[in-house]
Amino acid sequence: MVVLGVDPGSLHTGYGVVRYEDAGFHLLGCGVIRLHRRKSYFERIGEIYRELESVIDSYAPDRLVLETVFLNKNVQSALKLGQVRGAVIALAMNHRLELSEYAPREVKAAVTARGAASKQQVAFMVTRMLKITGNPATHDVTDALAIALCDLLKTGMGSAAVQQPFVSSGSAGKKTGPGLFSPIPVWWSAEWRVESK
Repeated sequence: MVVLGVDPGSLHTGYGVVRYEDAGFHLLGCGVIRLHRRKSYFERIGEIYRELESVIDSYAPDRLVLETVFLNKNVQSALKLGQVRGAVIALAMNHRLELSEYAPREVKAAVTARGAASKQQVAFMVTRMLKITGNPATHDVTDALAIALCDLLKTGMGSAAVQQPFVSSGSAGKKTGPGLFSPIPVWWSAEWRVESK
């Protein structure tokens, strides 16, 4: 199973492609589509569409996943983000990809066991789960990879890639949803707490 996670933005759009195979997560590719402010907004949307289409042609993902829209007090910013998301959704439909959305807190909880985790904490766990050496360029990339990992964990495709027991530290035996345990093992949570200080 190959999943393309996208973190859309009008100037920076992050993407990450993750494959689940042989009971493990494998990073296939990731990057940021950087757009110039001087380009018209319509040109930017077109460039995002073309760049992501090139990613789809290169990696042939089975699914494309996004975060749900968060509340934004700036109406113009929310409108622009909605238009970018619309272009990404249209791209997925044109390529007949399965499409899913997850709330930001849901993505954070899936990879860190904390729905209120910071971007730095999400980035730390993403690098551990995908065995990335060094620091990824930006949070646009790690956020997109987190969305892809969240989808694999939520759909059960990547559940075998995490170790038992599926409980976060400090909550042993507590379920995090209907019949489901948190996918982050105790030792990951402990390591994450130390590194994120």
